[in-house]
Amino acid sequence: MKNREKLLEQLTGVNSSKLNYYVELKKTTEDALKQNSRLEILHQLTRDINIDMSIQDILDRTFNKLPQALPCTFMGIIVLKKGKLQLKAVAPRDYCRIDHFPDDAPSWEVIRNKTAGIFEANHGPSSHVWYNKEYAETLTSFAIAPMFERAQVIGALVVGRSTEAPFSKAELNFTSHLADQMAISIQNARLYKQVSRTTKEWEETFKAVTDPIFLVDVDYNVLRHNGRLPPELSQPWQQALSNKCFALLHGQSDVCPNCPIEEIKRTGQPMQRNWQTDSGTLLEIYYYPVFNEEKQLVAITIILKDVTQKTKMEAQLVHSAKLAALGEMAAGVAHELNSPMTVIIGTAQMLAREQETDSPEFESLQDVINCGLRCKRIIQNLLTFSRQDQVPMTEIDLNEQVRRVLGLIRYQINRNQIQLLDKLDPNLPLATANGAQIQQVITNLMINARDALNESPRRKKQITVSSGVREVNGQSWVVLSVTDNGIGIAPENLKKIFTPFFTSKDATKGTGLGLSVSLGIAESHSGTMEVESKLGKGSTFSLILPLPENTSNEPLAIKVDNIE
Repeated sequence: MKNREKLLEQLTGVNSSKLNYYVELKKTTEDALKQNSRLEILHQLTRDINIDMSIQDILDRTFNKLPQALPCTFMGIIVLKKGKLQLKAVAPRDYCRIDHFPDDAPSWEVIRNKTAGIFEANHGPSSHVWYNKEYAETLTSFAIAPMFERAQVIGALVVGRSTEAPFSKAELNFTSHLADQMAISIQNARLYKQVSRTTKEWEETFKAVTDPIFLVDVDYNVLRHNGRLPPELSQPWQQALSNKCFALLHGQSDVCPNCPIEEIKRTGQPMQRNWQTDSGTLLEIYYYPVFNEEKQLVAITIILKDVTQKTKMEAQLVHSAKLAALGEMAAGVAHELNSPMTVIIGTAQMLAREQETDSPEFESLQDVINCGLRCKRIIQNLLTFSRQDQVPMTEIDLNEQVRRVLGLIRYQINRNQIQLLDKLDPNLPLATANGAQIQQVITNLMINARDALNESPRRKKQITVSSGVREVNGQSWVVLSVTDNGIGIAPENLKKIFTPFFTSKDATKGTGLGLSVSLGIAESHSGTMEVESKLGKGSTFSLILPLPENTSNEPLAIKVDNIE
């Protein structure tokens, strides 16, 4: 009975069907496992490949993982650049070299047709591939798949094997998927490099700007800055206990009164403010709003610009224009007075020659002659003052410049019951300077001293003019000082007195240009200005100029002292 059933199974092919079924099932299972393995490899490659990798690094990482899903001996990436093919990367790195791709090369066929293909290896004399003989295995077939970027072919992925069977259709499809994934990785790496390069360029540009720049969010936190912090702000910056802009820039614990950021939050418009630091530095501050894609304010760019020197130059231009007008007027008045004074003096001299030397008339005529000569000297000083820009640098006697100024303004000093004390050094060496400009500085200092004494309640008012020589580090400097016993200068104003347009006087009595222009003149002579003052006791302003042998030396730093 059993033999009969076995015979029937053999005749009907039942065992054969079961065998085929199990064989097919096993093959399908193996294919599914292999496909899963390939998908896992693609997923792992996607995860492992970083955007900062080079094309060669991407290929090396892929080649190390690929044999688990697709047995291969060689991998290469070919790029299309300016109508030519170039072997960009190879794994192993020294496996082969291609200097030129002929028109009939398989890679050209794949790129032109935009379709992956399987090709047999050509090792004949006509092969355009140079292989490293250190690798004993000979390639037998290639799977080449195009790589795309926005539907445009940018190159091809080449996978070669030696001992294994030729590539199957499923393996070619996997190669195409792998080529797509590698194309995306290469694009991401290229875009990352472009973004990194652009970011670096902007960062370098940001740091190269000499003006301080700060990026502040809407909560006053300083997000970034270009490291160009001015010296005046370094102390609050280092001592700040928070990252808030009002703490870092102003040393405050709360939002500044009338903060421009608050105004920008309301209006969304750029703003500009002026700020004078405690040291007298003038800053222009520009505030620019930064918006996101939804037009929402996310940050404010703050730019600080030091305009101290610019303001000084503007002040000198304003003062020069005023002096030019005054000089023209003074020159006109002087010329108009010069002719009558010549007639008066000449006539008086002629009449004096006709009189006896001991007669009252002769004495009166001599008074007329002396007063006329004094007027002539005053007129000559006015003419010299009006031509100050035309006077070159020469060796001058500073004491003589002081006497000329006193000849012009002595009357203004005396009528205010101010005593003038002369402590000029008779042995003062000559200094190389523009005499008219030095007279302008002395005039400014004398007028300031007079104004300080006019506001002083003390009865005995004095202005002392002195000169001398100072030795500093083996260098000789001539010092001309004007001292008064007036009201002095408040400590908080000492660092600001040389700032253009700063004045403690009424608007009708001063423009705030005298000291700034005087400092500019001193610095143009490679010199400087010094001030010592005590509130309620008086002040001393000193003009310091180098002696001729030291004119090439660097000027001294400006010195401001509050005498306690």
